[in-house]
Amino acid sequence: MRHTDIIAKMLDAAAAHVPFDGWSQSAFLASAHDAGIDPVVARAALPRGAVDLALAYHVAGDAAMLDRLAEADLSEMRFTDRVKAAVRYRLEAGDREMVRRGTSLFALPQHVADGARAIWNTANHIWTALGDTSDDVNWYTKRATLSGVYGSTVLYWLGDDSLDNAATWEFLDRRIEDVMQIEKLKAKAKDSKLASALMAGPMKILSRIRAPQGRADGPGRWTADQTNAD
Repeated sequence: MRHTDIIAKMLDAAAAHVPFDGWSQSAFLASAHDAGIDPVVARAALPRGAVDLALAYHVAGDAAMLDRLAEADLSEMRFTDRVKAAVRYRLEAGDREMVRRGTSLFALPQHVADGARAIWNTANHIWTALGDTSDDVNWYTKRATLSGVYGSTVLYWLGDDSLDNAATWEFLDRRIEDVMQIEKLKAKAKDSKLASALMAGPMKILSRIRAPQGRADGPGRWTADQTNAD
């Protein structure tokens, strides 16, 4: 059996255990048992056990979001509304209690980096699916900003008891609006002669940063200083 098939079976079985036991060793073993998978085989597919299973659940949610984005007609939407739709699709791809348990797991110091990387990858998937072609420092700032928006919206959603999550979508609207205000301030600063002069040095350095090649979670690139090339 392929690792992908093992993980899919484990995730299906985990839905009956994680809401009660969290992403724990007991839930991992119970999921393997229900899926008819030997624990040793399950460990081969998911070496860190419950942590890797929780990350696989997050990856599955990203995949479901991307499938929904591919099927949706967003052509008539403003770009900000496309971003909102993507974040909404991503939230709707998850079970609230399983996500809540995952949030608790990735709040632990030893797993914070895994959780941050998972959110970053979600933001990267959204920007890539929406056609982002940036190759400079904006590649990083877009994903960092969206990671913050997505992360805060998830936390709000976990405590939302409004009808059809209406309060969450209003919260998301406000967060996106906050980001747009920042972009407007950046545009004004760029048009300001004083601000442009003050930022000339830092912007020269930032202009040499390039997006990573290949893996989206890999390191970026630093271009040579062409002014000293000769």
